[in-house]
Amino acid sequence: MNESCLNTPRTLPDLLDRAARHDPDAPALRAPGRDPLAYLALQELAADTSTFLGSRGWGRGDRIAIVLRNGPEMAAAFLSVASVAACAPLNPDYREAEFTFHLADLGARALILESGVDSPARKVAHEQGIPVLELVPNPPRGAGSFSLFGGTATGVRPRTNPEPDDIALLLHTSGTTARPKLVPLTQANLCASAHHVSQTLRLGPDDCCLNVMPLFHIHGIIGAALSSLSAGASIVCAPGWDPDRFFAWLTEPGATWYTAVPTIHQSVLAAARQRAGGFSHRLRFIRSSSAPLPPSVMHDLEQVFGVPVIESYGMTEAAHQMCSNSLPPGIRKAGSIGLPAGPEVGVMDAAGEVQGPDVTGEIVIRGPNVTAGYVDNPAATKEAFTDGWFRTGDQGYRDSDGYFFLTGRLKELINRGGEKVAPREVDEALLGHPSVAQAVAFAVPHPRLGEDIAAAVVLHPDRTVTVTELRQFALSRLAPQKAPSRFLILGSIPKGPTGKLQRIGLSQALAAHFEVPFLPPETPVEIALAAVWSELLGCGRIGRLDNFFSLGGDSLLATRVLARLGAMFAVELPLGSLFQGPTLEEQAILLENLLIDQLATAPADPPRAPTNGSMNGSTNGSETVPHR
Repeated sequence: MNESCLNTPRTLPDLLDRAARHDPDAPALRAPGRDPLAYLALQELAADTSTFLGSRGWGRGDRIAIVLRNGPEMAAAFLSVASVAACAPLNPDYREAEFTFHLADLGARALILESGVDSPARKVAHEQGIPVLELVPNPPRGAGSFSLFGGTATGVRPRTNPEPDDIALLLHTSGTTARPKLVPLTQANLCASAHHVSQTLRLGPDDCCLNVMPLFHIHGIIGAALSSLSAGASIVCAPGWDPDRFFAWLTEPGATWYTAVPTIHQSVLAAARQRAGGFSHRLRFIRSSSAPLPPSVMHDLEQVFGVPVIESYGMTEAAHQMCSNSLPPGIRKAGSIGLPAGPEVGVMDAAGEVQGPDVTGEIVIRGPNVTAGYVDNPAATKEAFTDGWFRTGDQGYRDSDGYFFLTGRLKELINRGGEKVAPREVDEALLGHPSVAQAVAFAVPHPRLGEDIAAAVVLHPDRTVTVTELRQFALSRLAPQKAPSRFLILGSIPKGPTGKLQRIGLSQALAAHFEVPFLPPETPVEIALAAVWSELLGCGRIGRLDNFFSLGGDSLLATRVLARLGAMFAVELPLGSLFQGPTLEEQAILLENLLIDQLATAPADPPRAPTNGSMNGSTNGSETVPHR
């Protein structure tokens, strides 16, 4: 065990107790426009939650699922539940089928939802006989304060603090099979990783982290929240990512750092460049993790904010952080994931031998933050470990200074801007369509996300389906970040020498199929759309068949495009419209249909498409990005 971990708390109750004893009135959780929740109040909230769960017969070892939107209540609920039971935070944007799988696979004893919030998880819990606990926020008591209601009192279960080896967090991580693996992380795993991040960033009680990462993701849970609590610092729990509000969130509580994935950093840069009056901040560094940060983005962030950017390397099985670059005066190497930052890190060859500098192999780790294996999956656990080293599936090397560099990925996971997507999960969804005989999802290069998702399908004889129909079908089965942005309908899919379908290399093998002829925009709406896309994507000419995501778009840019178009045409475009129709031609049809509907309900002074003289995308500074 890392010697520095010996003197640190090994359970979440001990972590909260240490901070509350040091300064009970120090702010722990903050939120925009809310009074902070002090450490002592947070500790008391966790104790009250433990008492409530115990009155329903739940405690150590029981699995409690949480489905809440980002914000202080989500942070407080996670900390409170994980301090007494095994907490399983789930993405609130999951579809019904995804909740059906995740809740059943978890074997959840209860589900926590915010009172009055409609969610498909509520229906699924009812079908599976899982009690639903209603969370009611209590803003006057501070950011994150809440009460729980529901369930059936079965007699008080004796309240006992968890042991270091008790499971505190359960997260599904995508694998190379259709069934995601369930990763158990113990109290000790979480505390060790939180301590590692805190030490790496030299966090102290005066620090304040602005968290814009989802709190159902290991990056937000450990990289932002628990690392701050480990240092007695505070967290600003933003309701999600919103570039229009980001700079206000930075200044209101005086954040000293924030952590995010590269796509959010790129969006921050775009928003910063549009601020004519400039901005002020108290940041002392910026952290990036969960996907490779392009060196140009690192350079631009440092130029705009005047602070160092620290790139780190993490994954769920390691309770987040494995490597990190150093704060000054330490050396930061652009393009490197940095030095080991908690666990031992090595490079292993195919024979299972750990290699020296400048030898390429598989990145392997071992240490107090690393999971002991997957839940009810001994085959996957055995495959993941060699001589006590966890095999990450990432390929890389370390240089003579000890800095690690990633060169690729041995496993088939698609890393879509930090969101790990199992391609076989996408395959299974597409194979549910009655016309689809074969389906293979694979990664394609993307200038902002690193990788995007494409899918090649072969149809049953005498069956037909359009790309639009396939896209709609995928979106009905998968969350938007898992759905392919590009589809190819082929007569056959290239196979490897053994006759098996191979994902790796499909992007290159099928590159010619992704080429589309340039057809210039024709209608006034198409011309206006092309101007907006060209400006926000930084592209030259845009054709009718061009795909928004192929050109470098992502969900963050999509919100800006839709806001710009809403201001230009005085219509409200649904957030998912770019996923439903990502080509210029499809998007123009969706917009034209909205305009026709609006004309039918309000015939006087209908909105008109801009003339050629006003198609520079300007909205006179009135662009509004919808809250996410």
